[in-house]
Amino acid sequence: MSKLLIRGGEILTGTDRYQAEVYCEGSIIRAIGAQLAVPAGTEVIDATGLLVMPGGLDPHVHMALPFMGTVSADDFESGTIAGICGGVTTIIDFCIPNANQSLLEALRQWDEKAKIAVADYSYHMAITWWSEQVAEEMAVVVRERGITSFKHFMAYKGALMLNDDQLYHSFCRVKELNGIATVHAENGDLVWNLQRKLLAEGKTGPEYHAVSRPPEVEGEATNRVIRIAEVVGVPVYIVHLSSKAALEAVIAARLRGQRHVYAESLINHLVLDDAVYRQPGFEAAAYVMSPPFRPAGNPAALWDGLKAGMIQATGTDHCPFTMQQKAMGKDNFTLIPNGCPAIEDRMSLLWHHGVNGGRLSPQEFVNLFTTNACRIFGLYPRKGTIAVGSDADLVVFDPEKTRTISARTHHHRVDRSIFEGMTVKGNPTHVIAGGKLVYKEGDLRVERGAGRFLPRKPYGL
Repeated sequence: MSKLLIRGGEILTGTDRYQAEVYCEGSIIRAIGAQLAVPAGTEVIDATGLLVMPGGLDPHVHMALPFMGTVSADDFESGTIAGICGGVTTIIDFCIPNANQSLLEALRQWDEKAKIAVADYSYHMAITWWSEQVAEEMAVVVRERGITSFKHFMAYKGALMLNDDQLYHSFCRVKELNGIATVHAENGDLVWNLQRKLLAEGKTGPEYHAVSRPPEVEGEATNRVIRIAEVVGVPVYIVHLSSKAALEAVIAARLRGQRHVYAESLINHLVLDDAVYRQPGFEAAAYVMSPPFRPAGNPAALWDGLKAGMIQATGTDHCPFTMQQKAMGKDNFTLIPNGCPAIEDRMSLLWHHGVNGGRLSPQEFVNLFTTNACRIFGLYPRKGTIAVGSDADLVVFDPEKTRTISARTHHHRVDRSIFEGMTVKGNPTHVIAGGKLVYKEGDLRVERGAGRFLPRKPYGL
């Protein structure tokens, strides 16, 4: 059984900051205190002058996702490796059944893909069609596997998109099962019609991706789905909220007393705007994701939402595709696979722009990096904090260490970084997952298949 002591560091959680040692035995934190007595043979990490934080949760990733005629470039092994390098010790992926496919059959496929994960993982279950069979299988997913969150797409017409009738029936079932509904909120009918209009006008380049999905289509869908959730009485979590228009719908709901409305923003949308689409040739395709990057002013609004507590979590929507894969849409932007890499960079970027930028306190950073999402999705206090009995997932973090982000050095299996050339101050030096030191100053010590599937508690428990 592995034994590990972190000595000399300052513990930072979502509520506290104090000097203490942390002793881990097996996969669990066994003791926290001063000058701990530990068994002979214990591995010691000297964290003097550094911070010790709970390992990160990325609540929004897509590993080995079949999508738009190809498969996302990172599988569960490479994607969780990139996450480890960025302080992420747990992910929640999305199990996405095909139309008319059994949820349980899709779950078996995802389980097979996830066997190679080097870090712990869970799933959101996507509802891509509706029938009595789906309703019955949702109960099995909750009771037998502890998957308590269900994803709903309001976009991707003709593929993943649900109509309001289907949303209503699924939300009712989620409420019965004490789950939480997560939603990709864009008006898919509007997007489809705008795409057709642009293509008819000969506007086929990647720069028109954002034009076809303006902030208004996100704002409308966010307001509509929040109102549907209000009628049903189900908790709802808006994924990758990217615009001021959508944020205003969340704020309005919370101010009128709709307490169980949550929002997640991506580090992508917090640090980049739609200037990325004004690049020569086909380079803008590297930034094609949905929702797209927004006009200047929207990122500042998202930061205000974080500071005000109206946005509770951050993620990445990590779903990378190479430029060769993106070239499927070279003559038609609607065929460019949607997705960008980011899992390795969220921690550093959120600290650099949030804490160093004076927007977030260190404790708020921890809440937005891991703790809040762990609470919302039923993983707390097993994950998302540093406490005796919690999982030994920890990050030793140097707030003075700088790094320049580049595709030449990242661990994502793609040939572009959307953050290319950005220098960030504040980076992990050591990462502990399951009680084992898996990353030390660039030295990876991960084990293929070491990741465990995590059943989660019902919403609110």
